[in-house]
Amino acid sequence: MKSSLLRSSLFGMILLGMNCVLTSFAGAQAASPQPADRAWKLVWSDEFNGPNGSAVDASKWVPEIGGGGWGNDELEYYTNRLANAYQQDGNLVIKVLQEKYTGADGVTRNYTSARLKTEGRFSQAYGRFEARIKIPRGQGIWPAFWMLGDNIDKPGWPARGEIDIMENVGKEPALVHGTIHGPGYSSTHGISAPYALPGDSRFADDFHIYAVEWEPNTIRFYVDDHVYATRTPADLPKGTKWVYDHPFFLLLNVAVGGYWPGSPDATSVFPQTMLVDYVRVYEHASSEKPAADLR
Repeated sequence: MKSSLLRSSLFGMILLGMNCVLTSFAGAQAASPQPADRAWKLVWSDEFNGPNGSAVDASKWVPEIGGGGWGNDELEYYTNRLANAYQQDGNLVIKVLQEKYTGADGVTRNYTSARLKTEGRFSQAYGRFEARIKIPRGQGIWPAFWMLGDNIDKPGWPARGEIDIMENVGKEPALVHGTIHGPGYSSTHGISAPYALPGDSRFADDFHIYAVEWEPNTIRFYVDDHVYATRTPADLPKGTKWVYDHPFFLLLNVAVGGYWPGSPDATSVFPQTMLVDYVRVYEHASSEKPAADLR
């Protein structure tokens, strides 16, 4: 997912970095690597423990409003309504509704959803970025937990970089993808790896923890406590630049349709919900620079 994006079909992504790890750890209570074990210090979080039906914390999240997916040919309109994003029973709920909705652009679409970002509220360079999520399901559904480089609008995407911590398309219920995008390796050429569940296990059946651990010149992708991909400058195409050396902000959203997942069909059921138990950001306990210096 991305802002100002040119994401077109990503079907070839599965062929890239096929170092996926099969695992039977599909349980909702799978523990993330303990920050203490890895000398991590919590610096920012949202536990989504507000009153049931309440909006997300406006000091932490900004709703992004618009339709079409900024170049992805998506079918939903992202709103700032409680109908599409709210807190319930200790979770953030992003709800996708099938409804006629006319947005500010004057276009009437058949679906609404929400896209939340921490841009202007929080960003950080390096650390561990994780969320515990139960994703939605169904053909045409595209949930994501991801990051974009600060000041993305000035040079334009993908010059400031993108880190997709977790993406899933409904037609691949047992797969999630972790991807980096930068100048010269973006859109269908993003550097990606899938992570697969075995047998009939599906990510939408339970909560899982999705994370990256990001250090200078290294980004590791996790599902639960399993590292399934590691990216370094050596993975980049010749002549391209590693752009992961400045603060990034966080995003959560659920798209409908688009070049990659395709449109909903007769098997798709609405509404669909993505539940986010928490989002947490850590830095190395030995870091001399507090998170506030990177905002």
